[in-house]
Amino acid sequence: MAYCEQVTADVQTVDTVLSRMRALDTTLPARDGVAVFNRVYLAVTEAVDRHIDSGRLGDARAAIALDVRFAERYLAAVDALEEGRRPPACWRPLFQFRRHPGVRPLQFALAGINAHIGHDLALAVVDTCRTLGCEPVELEDEFDRVGDLLVSLEERVRDELMPGPDVLQVADPLTHLLGAWSLERARDATWTAARALWALRRLPDVAGEFTERLDSAVGFAGRMLLTPLPD
Repeated sequence: MAYCEQVTADVQTVDTVLSRMRALDTTLPARDGVAVFNRVYLAVTEAVDRHIDSGRLGDARAAIALDVRFAERYLAAVDALEEGRRPPACWRPLFQFRRHPGVRPLQFALAGINAHIGHDLALAVVDTCRTLGCEPVELEDEFDRVGDLLVSLEERVRDELMPGPDVLQVADPLTHLLGAWSLERARDATWTAARALWALRRLPDVAGEFTERLDSAVGFAGRMLLTPLPD
């Protein structure tokens, strides 16, 4: 999706975001790769919503705007696929390998997190700055709070979806494969990308090229995360 293109998904509040994710959860087969990621993201969004309601995310208006703009990027990618349009490169590996029998649930979950954090979050920060009329620095606290929550949930996802010791022939290559990717490093790179995109907002050609390269790079990492493994 181009840097300056507006997301068209009809998502306005956290409640509508949650409703759409819950609807997806009921319609997709449990083993489907998108369903695996959707369950993880639904849990993340529910946790963020609880933190917002309890006042633990500081500026509630900024936190809600960032959360919704962030979710819009994922839901727009799903809509593009369902409507026969070309989704962003970062999402294509997950969509293409979603039913591959050699890809484990943990790989699906982390490939989705990679696409959403590595690409969508940077653009969501810019979307939110445009919505609120603010600078990225004014969203940094909310960005960090949400990022800390995502890191803790990623650790839980790894614990829950990593195969047990009785399937070491899977767990061993899986451990090596996924050990090369870090959500914390991805989050740090995303903040840098968001600031760069904001600085380039008056140079749409350059910003568009930057976004395209970011999209492709994140998609490449996602493809590596989805390497099929032996039974």
